[in-house]
Amino acid sequence: MIKLSKRLQMIADRVPKGSKVADIGSDHALLPTYLAQQGIIVSAIAGEVNPGPYEAAQRQVLESGLSKVIQVRSGDGLAVLETGEVDVITIAGMGGSLMASILDAGKSKLPGVKHLILQPNVGEDHVRRWLLENGWKLESEAILEEDGKIYEILTASTGSLEERDALESLYAERQLPGGVNVSKERLHQMGPYLINEAPEIWFMKWESELNKLAMIEAQLKLSTAEASIVKAEQVHKEINEIKEVLACLQKVKP
Repeated sequence: MIKLSKRLQMIADRVPKGSKVADIGSDHALLPTYLAQQGIIVSAIAGEVNPGPYEAAQRQVLESGLSKVIQVRSGDGLAVLETGEVDVITIAGMGGSLMASILDAGKSKLPGVKHLILQPNVGEDHVRRWLLENGWKLESEAILEEDGKIYEILTASTGSLEERDALESLYAERQLPGGVNVSKERLHQMGPYLINEAPEIWFMKWESELNKLAMIEAQLKLSTAEASIVKAEQVHKEINEIKEVLACLQKVKP
């Protein structure tokens, strides 16, 4: 029986029982294998564009005796799917910008899909924007630390363009209990649910991000170019706004 990492387990826990799943960028097909072994899914497609992981996924499925449940397919993104084949798509372990581009390129394959379970390594704001712009309802956000890295898992369900006002309201500028206003841009960046919940690991992530931004600002200040000066000012403003959010939420935490 497969034992998943903490990160993959958290993704698996969000897959509804009885689903037909596509795991895009499946690597060694660990997630679909686990889901099949646990009886959580009816069927799965493991998509992988790279030859090495594709072959590893084939071996995993074959050795697990799950060839009738899991199909391993070679291809880029959602190109491995036929429309209507699956009702849940999982994508994990890549940048948010790439993830959004995969979803955008594969829009024609999304009819019939009820849930997206997405774990971007960085650039979560790209994913949140794509979901909003394409009528998907962000239902939950989770955050975890594993092996010194912090990950976010975003779960979305099918909405409709008619529900756009309700979808937009999730990112409406809001005032935190401590009195700080949070913009739509900052909610995309920091997470509308995570800002509400503000778990300790989330604070750790943003302290780390502030350190990275401070280094970027310091590098930009070494240049006298006008573009660098403007960019440094923008980064400085971003640092201050993030600090305000963190300080405000630290004050109101029980």
